[in-house]
Amino acid sequence: MADRRLQVFHTVARLLSFTKAAETLHMTQPAVTFQIRQLEEYFNTRLFDRTHNRISLTAAGERVFEYADKIISLYTEMESKVRELTGDVSGIVIIGASTTIAEYVLPSLLGEFKELHPNINIRLKVSNSVGIVHMVEDNSIDVGIVESPIQNKNLVVEVCWHDKLVVICPPAHPLAKKDSISVEDLQAHPFVCREEGSGTREFILEYLQQSGMQYSDLNISLEVGNPEAVKSAVEAGLGISIVSQATIVKELKLGTLVSRPLEPPVERPFSIVYQRQKFRLRAIDEFMKFAHDHCEKRSSRTKR
Repeated sequence: MADRRLQVFHTVARLLSFTKAAETLHMTQPAVTFQIRQLEEYFNTRLFDRTHNRISLTAAGERVFEYADKIISLYTEMESKVRELTGDVSGIVIIGASTTIAEYVLPSLLGEFKELHPNINIRLKVSNSVGIVHMVEDNSIDVGIVESPIQNKNLVVEVCWHDKLVVICPPAHPLAKKDSISVEDLQAHPFVCREEGSGTREFILEYLQQSGMQYSDLNISLEVGNPEAVKSAVEAGLGISIVSQATIVKELKLGTLVSRPLEPPVERPFSIVYQRQKFRLRAIDEFMKFAHDHCEKRSSRTKR
């Protein structure tokens, strides 16, 4: 119901990118440009300066953005309050998740959530943990689910589940004969690691530092960008690695990989993160409540 031109302008101004705004709004870039041009014609002034493939807000653009932010926030709050009165729980929830969570935790969670709330549409964006936190900070997503510590004090971080990290190797590997793996054991073998910005990598680094080691002490043989690539590389004999226990259920059943616990053991939190001051639709609250309940049930099953 809110003016479409204002919504498009608000997204472009927030991201300072026509391309990113088009992706966020699921529009073509020419369509975004057309909406901005219409709004500029309405105000009879330029709202953006365009120089060297970069855009910035003009003084008029800054003023329009200030009021657009308030208007869209009030509209969202109005819609949510009316839906509360009518008992209607619907809308769009934009979720961001780090790669491990998106591939191995969220599918079952989202499937069950959609059964309970068929009128709530979920949009999922996947990145590493650093990327997801940036999306929460710039309002590209409503809520993020990540696997690494969050430093931004303006964000609310709620731990929803603890994930166990384990060492993986091929069945014929020497470490497969051990009951547990020490940090000294890790140094003696080629290691497959995740890319910079990965929550898994950051947590492994913190674990090593607590044990008096640095990431550079590992014999890094390969650096890859997702858990599937890590597992494939280990299966191919390119090295050992440390991964979430949740990611290797299939490989353990097939017998292509062996997992061993670390000594001392290591767990990391999977956390829900969102902006402290942002008004939330009831649909978002319903999702967050469901996510916490789902993770509690999963943790209970894991501890049995």
